[in-house]
Amino acid sequence: MKAHAVADISLEIKKATAEALLEFGAKNAQFVVEWPVEIAHGDYATNAAMVAAKELGQNPRELASALAPLIAAKLEPLVASVETAGPGFINITLSPETVSRKVNEAIHLGAEWGKNNSQLDKRIIIEFSCPNPFKEMHIGHMMSTIIGESIARLTEFSGATVCRDTYGGDVGPHVAKALWALQKKNITEPVSAEEIGIAYAEGSRAYEEDDKVKAEIDALNVEIYKGTNDSRMNLWRKGRDVSLEAFRDLYRILDTHFDYYIFESETAPIGMRIVQDAAQSGVFEESDGAIIFNGEKRGKEKGLHTLVFITSRGTPTYEAKDIGLAFLKEERWPSDESIILTAAEQVGHFKVFLAALSEIAPALAEKTHHVPHGFLRLTTGKMSSREGNVIAAHSLIASVIEKALERNSDLLIAEQVALGAIKYAILKASAGSDIVFDYEKSLSLEGDSGPYLQYALARAKSLRMNSKHISSEDSSVDESSHKIQEGVLVVYDIERRIIRFPEIVEEAQKNLAPHTIAHYLTQLASEWNSFYAQGKIIGSSDESHKLRVTDAFIVTMENGLKLLGISAPEKM
Repeated sequence: MKAHAVADISLEIKKATAEALLEFGAKNAQFVVEWPVEIAHGDYATNAAMVAAKELGQNPRELASALAPLIAAKLEPLVASVETAGPGFINITLSPETVSRKVNEAIHLGAEWGKNNSQLDKRIIIEFSCPNPFKEMHIGHMMSTIIGESIARLTEFSGATVCRDTYGGDVGPHVAKALWALQKKNITEPVSAEEIGIAYAEGSRAYEEDDKVKAEIDALNVEIYKGTNDSRMNLWRKGRDVSLEAFRDLYRILDTHFDYYIFESETAPIGMRIVQDAAQSGVFEESDGAIIFNGEKRGKEKGLHTLVFITSRGTPTYEAKDIGLAFLKEERWPSDESIILTAAEQVGHFKVFLAALSEIAPALAEKTHHVPHGFLRLTTGKMSSREGNVIAAHSLIASVIEKALERNSDLLIAEQVALGAIKYAILKASAGSDIVFDYEKSLSLEGDSGPYLQYALARAKSLRMNSKHISSEDSSVDESSHKIQEGVLVVYDIERRIIRFPEIVEEAQKNLAPHTIAHYLTQLASEWNSFYAQGKIIGSSDESHKLRVTDAFIVTMENGLKLLGISAPEKM
């Protein structure tokens, strides 16, 4: 990948501002350079004067007035103006020539536009999706899949080598419940994930309602861990294979893939051994026949609590398996960072798991980061596969495609629109936020939806196809191709929005926050629609300039949608 400067303009502004402050005697001002809410207020703004005023004992607005011309001189000819605003903010507007050069850079770089090398040579493993075999993949795991894939793409866009892994519970109580119900029905050849999911729900209800059944399932759970009963293990393998094939079908639809499928049957014996060894050194302790990690003793104020790692029946819990998983991932794919994406309800689990791991393998714990996400909820409340009111991922996707077909009979376009609607609805939410999926809003072309972005891009592509003009590959500023008023190049608001894209990408990468991209693209699409409505493009007095703006918009929207994993129909 080519090396591109990402925050080059904002860094130059920050450097010039710091130098100006130093000339005034301010050495410790921790100021920021950011984008104003309204583009009309400038391309960048800084609170430098407000921060430094206290240190210097000056009035913030007066200090800003003194700083502004000094900053402008240091940034010439990058900027057109540096002005004060409000109680002491400094607003900075880039010169038309600077904006034009950046717009041309977007066109010239194409698919490379927005990339950076901030994590070049890093190896980062990202764990997401993680549905459990013997259950259908529900919309919660679909949510994790969509967010995880976007984070993986953002990370790759920063130059890192990324490994995608997914981790599934193919042993444990839920498996025993499903197998118990399948055996009761004399099913030896399960044929679908739905059939297995129904069996799991039935086994779960029986486990809660009948003590005899509970004892049978608990015994079956221990037996599965041992793996000694050939007929039951054969049913176990067949059930897992059916589940995995259903998962792979969904991954193909969602346009994701995994380098590693890891299962609890692999991590359980590793975790058991490590926990038992660590118990000898005092990391864990015995309690009523179980092996526990005493979280309260280590820091209740940090959110730690006591958890069982090995039960009194001698079976490992999720925590012990996660210890094994951490070691297994490091063995298979050594990394510089390990990111794990799960539902927010597991935050407490990960605090305890990472606390225990830090005492066993400090370096491994230090590079492991848990990223929580919210829930996709039913209108009646939180879904539960135990109660059988789960929304299966394939059911939601199929129903949204059906709705999309009512608006466009082309199946391919309907699928792209439906998946765009689902992905955007999930990715526009900030980390940890819960989502209630709304069919009508998600499929709307009026704004704040995936189809709104897809339609804006399709419209721009259609216009470009109808144009006889082809953009030059020359990345220099050609004044003859721009509208000029009073001797100054005209810059449209959308151009100022376009050139923010590399810094938006960098911010999303840094915070592992795809919603940053989603919000930006919505603003960009809105700017495009305003630009499109302002007057004709083809045949206008500045047609060449407007077509180059269109090209830059297309490149930026395409790259942004790819980072969200959203396909772009050629027409809608």
